[in-house]
Amino acid sequence: MQWHAHVTVATIVEHEGRFLFVEELKGGRLVLNQPAGHLEARESLQQAAVRETLEETGCEVELTAVTGIYLYTAPSNGVTYQRICFTAELIRHYPERALDTDISGIRWLTYDELLVERQQLRSELVLRCLDDYRAGDRYPLSLLHEPM
Repeated sequence: MQWHAHVTVATIVEHEGRFLFVEELKGGRLVLNQPAGHLEARESLQQAAVRETLEETGCEVELTAVTGIYLYTAPSNGVTYQRICFTAELIRHYPERALDTDISGIRWLTYDELLVERQQLRSELVLRCLDDYRAGDRYPLSLLHEPM
């Protein structure tokens, strides 16, 4: 069996003291996640993060930094994910925009509100990324050498 990591991106968007999350149905239960998804062919990591955020939330964002790069093996299926988490600023919300079919809706939560719902997190990476963001972890976007 050939092993490979799945490359994913996630975006932390803070606006007026609240963080943007998506509600999605996974494994028969409603879970919370940052806007996130898989890298597609012929796109950069930054393009993927902006696209996934728009598709899942209807929010246009501008990436400002890399929060962290994480390697995570999901206990539910044994799949390994390489997650690149970005920090972004909200540019505009398009509430009329249709969201990805697996997204139930979006939520803006404070950190404390998220902690109350921590059993609903899609994975431990959701809180890990947010904790790193809150600790001030910010790396320049130039850290990533995108294809030319």
